[in-house]
Amino acid sequence: MNNKAFDLITNPRLNKGTAFTLAEREQFGLHGLVPPKISTLGQQVGWVLDNIRRKSENIDKYRYMTSLQKRNERLFFRLLIDNIEELMPIVYTPTVGQACQEFASQFRETQGFYVSIEHKGRISQLMQNWLDPDVRLIVVTDGERILGLGDLGVSGMGIPIGKLALYSACAGIDPAQCMPIVLDVGTNNEAFRADPVYLGRRDPRVRGQEYLDFVEEFIVAVQENFPNALLQFEDFATNNAVALLEIYRDRLLCFNDDIQGTASVALAGLYAATRITGTKLSEMRFLFAGAGSAATGIASLLALAMQQEGLSHSEACSRCYVTDSKGLITRDRDVITSHAAPFAADLPPMNLEEAVATINPHVLIGATARGGTFNQRILELMAKAHDQPIIFALSNPTTKAECTAEEAYAATQGRAIFASGSPFPEVTINGKLKIPGQGNNAYVFPGLGLGVLQGKLRRITDDLLIVAAKALAEAVSDYRLQHGCLYPRLNEIRQVSHRIAVAVANAGQEAGLCSEPLPADFSERVRAAMYDPWY
Repeated sequence: MNNKAFDLITNPRLNKGTAFTLAEREQFGLHGLVPPKISTLGQQVGWVLDNIRRKSENIDKYRYMTSLQKRNERLFFRLLIDNIEELMPIVYTPTVGQACQEFASQFRETQGFYVSIEHKGRISQLMQNWLDPDVRLIVVTDGERILGLGDLGVSGMGIPIGKLALYSACAGIDPAQCMPIVLDVGTNNEAFRADPVYLGRRDPRVRGQEYLDFVEEFIVAVQENFPNALLQFEDFATNNAVALLEIYRDRLLCFNDDIQGTASVALAGLYAATRITGTKLSEMRFLFAGAGSAATGIASLLALAMQQEGLSHSEACSRCYVTDSKGLITRDRDVITSHAAPFAADLPPMNLEEAVATINPHVLIGATARGGTFNQRILELMAKAHDQPIIFALSNPTTKAECTAEEAYAATQGRAIFASGSPFPEVTINGKLKIPGQGNNAYVFPGLGLGVLQGKLRRITDDLLIVAAKALAEAVSDYRLQHGCLYPRLNEIRQVSHRIAVAVANAGQEAGLCSEPLPADFSERVRAAMYDPWY
C-alpha cells in the first residue's frame, strides 16, 4: 500500500470513507481500497444515523459513535452537530456514565493522554509525545468524582473525551486543538483495584502535599508545552476541586466546570425563571440540597448576582441556605467547610423537609447525587408555599436525579418551574404541555471557551460567568418560557454558543482581560472561526 493512501484511510482527521471523489481516488491510489460507489457526506450521515437508531441500548450507540470518531472525525462531528438533541445524551450524560464504568472492559485502542504520578519528574517531557502541538483546550480529570458515580480512576477518561466532543460540536472548537487528560494518582475504588482488567494504578489515592506537588508539576508542564491552552478541571472531588481552583485561577487560564460551569448554567435557569415569575433574584430565598462543589459554586455565583442587584454580600448569602447529609448547615456546627461557611444559617438544626417547611424557599436546588431526595412531601411543601415553586434536580445521570419532571409537576399540580441535569420527556398535566429544561453545562462551557480563546482572554472571572448566564437566559424563546422551559432547544446550541462567546469576550475587554483589542468585526470572525466539518 502506498503511504499517501495509507495516511488517508487510517487517519480519522483525513479519512472520508466512501466519499473520496474519483479524482482523489486516482491521485492517491485509493482504487480498490474503498468500495467503488462514491457517496456524499449527507448520505453517510443518513446511513450512520440509521445504524445508530437500530441499536436498542444507548451504550451500544455510544460505542458505535466512539468507533466512528476514531475512523472518520468529520463524519462523527457532522452527525453530532446535525442531530445534537438526539445524540448528546448518547455522547455525554447520561450514557457516558455507563461508558466510564465499563471503560476498562471495553477498551480497544488508546484515546486521550494519561499522566501517572509515576511520571513525576518528567511530565513536561512526556507531554511532547502528544501528536498535535497546537493545543488550545485541555479537559483534565483525576477520576475521583465522575458524575454521581464516584471514584472511577483512569476509567473516567470518557468524561474529558466527551466534554471536548461537545466543545467541538456545540461551539466549533477545532478537535485538532483539543486534548483530553486523566491524572492517575490511584483509586480508592476497591472493586476496580481488584479487577484484573482495570487500566490504572492499583494503589490507594495519593493525598496531601504529594498530590498537590504532582498537580503543580502537571500545570507547569502544560504551561511549558501548550502556553495558549485553556485548561478545564473536570470531576475532581469537592475538596480538591475547590482547592485547585483557588490555587490556579489567577495563575493560569483555567476553569472548573463542576463549580463554575454548573453555577453559570444554573444561574441562567434562574434568570430565565424570573422572566416567568416577575420576581428578581434578590427577592427570593434559595435552599440547596447538597453542599459539594456544585451546590456551593451555584450559591457563590448566585450571591454575586444578587449583589449586582443591590444586596450586600452578607444579605445575598443570607438568602442562600445549604443542607448536607446531616441536615441544614448552621452556624453552631462544630465543623463547616470553607466553601459552605458563608451560607451557614442562624437557625437550629433541621433536616431537609423541616428546612423546606421553615424557610419556605422560592427555589429548591438539588445537587446530592441521590435519586429521590425530593420526595412527594417536600415537593408538596414547595407548592404550598408558592404559586410557582422553582425546582432544580441537577444531579446526573438520570438515576441520581433528586426527582423526575413528572414527579415535580404531579406534586405541584403542574405549577412547578422545573429544570434538571439529565434529560426528561415532556409532560402533559391538566391539559397543559410542560417542557422540562435540562440545565446541561453544555449550554455554557463551549461558548465560554470559544469566547475566551477567540477573545484571547488571560483569565476567567466570576463576572464573566454571570455574563454567560445572562446571555443564555436571554436566548430562551417566549414559546419555551410559556411551557415552563428555562433553556433553549439544543439544536440552537451553536447560535447560543456564539452569542455567549461574543458577550464574554466583550465583557472581558471592558474588564481589561484581553491580550489585545477585539476587532470591530469580532462577532463575524468568531462565527467564521467555528469548526464546521465538511469534505
